[in-house]
Order: sequence, then C-alpha cells, then structure tokens
Amino acid sequence: MASRLNPYLSFDGDAGDALAFYQHVFGGDLRVNRFGAFGTDDHGMADKVMHGQLETTSGFILMAADMPPGEERRPGNDLAVSLGGDDAEDLRGYWRALSAGGTVTVALERQPWGDEFGMCRDKFGTSWMVDIARTAPG
Repeated sequence: MASRLNPYLSFDGDAGDALAFYQHVFGGDLRVNRFGAFGTDDHGMADKVMHGQLETTSGFILMAADMPPGEERRPGNDLAVSLGGDDAEDLRGYWRALSAGGTVTVALERQPWGDEFGMCRDKFGTSWMVDIARTAPG
C-alpha cells in the first residue's frame, strides 16, 4: 500500500456527532470505537470516541477522536481539510452541506487563478477549503 495523508480531527466530546454529520455529507462506511468498548471509563470517557474512521466511495478517508481529559481543543485554528478536484457537482454539494449552519469565510466563487474556491467553518468548528479546478481555458 502506498502512503496516504488522512486528516485526523480532534473534538471536545462530540466526535460521534461530527462523524455522523460527515457521513451524512459524504456517505460511506463509518466505524467508531468508543473508550468503553476497551474497558476505559476514566473521567467519564466510556461513551467518547477513541477512534472513528469514515471511508467514502469517492476515496476520502476522515479520522477523528475525542480529546482526552486535560487537553484543550481550539476549533478551527489547528487544521483545515481540503477537498479538491474537477467534479463540480459533487464539490458544490459538499460545500452546501458543510457550510450549512456554519460560517463562510471565503465565498465559493471563481478566483484569480481560475478555480472556484471557498472556505468555511462547519457547525462543529472544523475549517474546510473547497477547490473546483478549472476544466476549460477562460
């Protein structure tokens, strides 16, 4: 297997809800392991996500977990997930779903380099960049 780069998101107790939301947006197979399944209930962590992984039919792999007690998450300032390609219909659909209930920081529109590009922070505080490649000159 070749090396892959997978975004890994950290949440403050709502990783399960976030992963379910992303599965709704992208579809695919979601596997979630909770701390309690491995005998851990330290600090009430039994129902928290130890590791979650979403694998989509489009080839996306997104991983996430809840932060352990004592660690502070600062949403939106530590990671942005980038979606890019030339399937404009799919990418615009992802954009609509991800930006709904969140904050658009750069509108999805044609940029000086020719691609459509936008940035948003979803309702869970995760930053997303969507780039739709220009397919024809102009």
